[in-house]
Order: sequence, then structure tokens, then C-alpha cells
Amino acid sequence: MSTDTGNDARQQWKTWREERTETVCAPYGPLSLTGTYWLADATEGRFPAIPGHWTEDGDAVLLTATAADGLTVDGRPLNGEVRLGVDKGPAAAARVDYGGRKILVLRREGLWAVRVFDPGSAGRRAFTAIDAFEYDEDWVLPGVFRPYDGSRRVQVENADGRERGLGLDGELTFTAAGSAFALQVAVEVDGTLWAVFADGTSGDTSYRFRFLRTPAPGVDGRVAVDFNHALLPPCAFADHFICPFPPPGNTLPIAVPAGERRVLVG
Repeated sequence: MSTDTGNDARQQWKTWREERTETVCAPYGPLSLTGTYWLADATEGRFPAIPGHWTEDGDAVLLTATAADGLTVDGRPLNGEVRLGVDKGPAAAARVDYGGRKILVLRREGLWAVRVFDPGSAGRRAFTAIDAFEYDEDWVLPGVFRPYDGSRRVQVENADGRERGLGLDGELTFTAAGSAFALQVAVEVDGTLWAVFADGTSGDTSYRFRFLRTPAPGVDGRVAVDFNHALLPPCAFADHFICPFPPPGNTLPIAVPAGERRVLVG
């Protein structure tokens, strides 16, 4: 890599880090998540942290509330009931608001839940920075994506202690430290690749696992694997996320001293 190209890549990485910090500490970013509540665990449709009566209603969640509860839906006070589907956008765009807190509806493997994002969360107030390894151009590696004949689904433990299915579409192969490795990856809607991985730094000099995203592979499967952009998973920022742990085979037997390391708090 030429000096100019290396400097450009380093500057792009610095810009990415700045944008990443802005995203995670935004009012309704991951640091603001204060709870994930499953309807299956609700006592008579009630949650301790939010008002209203929440029940499953076929392909939606039925929310019933009075004006005194202080909930708004689409900017209007709720006094009655409303059916809510999955919130597919960011938390800031969630339909339900409770005193500035956004309540987002989600569904995982047929189970409904609601999440509460509070701009005044303790996590958001305590956050100071995302610690990261220094940029290292040696961790920008040529890779090849090899799709499976069909998508696979494996059961993996999640950060909340439950096992859930993780969809996998192929293997991303690359060479590092003189050895060949492969990560099982999923193909996103836009064609980019996503992996959950751990390595020799995990739980030591970095968080216990990380995410890796790459551009969409070319028609020949070739793609750049840039570990400098390895991401902390959402559960590194708030305990209430349900991030999947690495699937079998995605724990690399080498240290990868590149990418995000841990969340720093004051």
C-alpha cells in the first residue's frame, strides 16, 4: 500500500470513528436502552417500567392506555387502544413515546417485546469514548466469500442467556499471520457481509466478541476484510440488548489487535 493510500485509509478510519461515536451516544442510540421486556414474561400485560396494557394480538401488539398514562402514539395522546407492528426504523422514529422515552416494538422468533430508549439513561451519562486499537494497514486483508448452497441456521447463545437461531449464508476466507482462516457470515439485504467473531484479544484486551462487516463481494467473491472496522456489539453499550454470540468456528485462534476494543465510562 502506498503512503498516500495508507494515509487516506487512516483518515477515513478516523472519520468513521468520529461518526460511530456520534451514533452510539445519540439521544436514542444504544447507550440509551434501559430495558427489553418480553410480552411472554409480562404479568397480566403490565411492565414495571412503562404504563399501559400490552398484549399479543395476532400479527401485532395491542396497546391499551388512558390519557393519564401519558403515552403518545404518532405524536398524539393515546386514550384507548392501538395495534402496533414491528418498528423497523431507528429508535428515534418509534411510534410510541412516554415522556421523551421511545418505546420500540420488536419480534424475535415469534415472540414480541418492547424496548425502552431513555436519553437520560445512566449509560449515556457515564459514556466517555469507544476505546480502539490503533489503525494498522496490515489488518486490511484480501478475502473471498464462498456462499453455501442454501442458507443455514444454527442455534447460538445470546447475551441474555437464551439460545436463538442465527442465519448464515457462507464463509469468508482470508489469510492472517501466515495461516488461512474462515468466518461464517450472513449476507445483508444490501449484499454486505456480517460476522460475529471472537479472537485472542476477546475478554482480555477487547470485549468478549465483536462484529465484522465488509462491503458486498465482487462477482468473483473477492472482498476486502478490514478488521480496523471491527465493531463492538450493541450489548457492549447496554446490557438489555440480546446480541448473538459467535457461532461454532468463529473464534479465531489468533489475536486480532484491530478495531474497537471496549466502552470507556467516566
